[in-house]
Amino acid sequence: MLNLDASLIYRIPALLFTITVHEYAHGAMSASLGDPTPESDGRLTMNPLAHLDMIGSLMLVLVGFGWAKPVRVDPRYYPNPREGMLKVAFAGPASNLFVTFLAMFLQLFLARYFNAGRGVLLFLNWLMLYNVWFAFFNLIPIPPMDGYKVLQTALPLDKALAYERMVGPYTNLILIILCFTGIVGLVINPLSTLYLQLCRGILALFLF
Repeated sequence: MLNLDASLIYRIPALLFTITVHEYAHGAMSASLGDPTPESDGRLTMNPLAHLDMIGSLMLVLVGFGWAKPVRVDPRYYPNPREGMLKVAFAGPASNLFVTFLAMFLQLFLARYFNAGRGVLLFLNWLMLYNVWFAFFNLIPIPPMDGYKVLQTALPLDKALAYERMVGPYTNLILIILCFTGIVGLVINPLSTLYLQLCRGILALFLF
């Protein structure tokens, strides 16, 4: 079993890619709907430094769940603001779920047909795990998480604003408590396991 210092060699690059692809997907989707804000803020980039939230990144390393610096978007540019916000909110988690599937495919394919080295397979394993955790964690309905943005489109405006005022100031504290008490894992881990099993089932049809 790897110790923490050795595992960080693989975990940090996997973490940075996970965060970057998630936030880039948000920005790219918003830009595709006519919003110039992500590009003007410098968020249409695969440079991880543009997307890091230090507390969220630390949580992801320590407990497996975390968050990035949210991409600022302006739904007033969208042809249909309500539909546009749903697309932008789902773009991040969807990109992570796609990377999860791709990482599992590469891991199985390279191990089976190319006898890939242990380091490559460990990196792909962490990439797979971080992306599936990040996808489902970000669907928690707490601002500014993607799950809240989905909830926001489903609630009447006054109720959405009231909910944000109630929990918004305590977002980081709530997330830290959820992570360190293990409560979030009771929901995220079964969903992640189910998705990984689904991916394995699909890939087994083609690789074995």
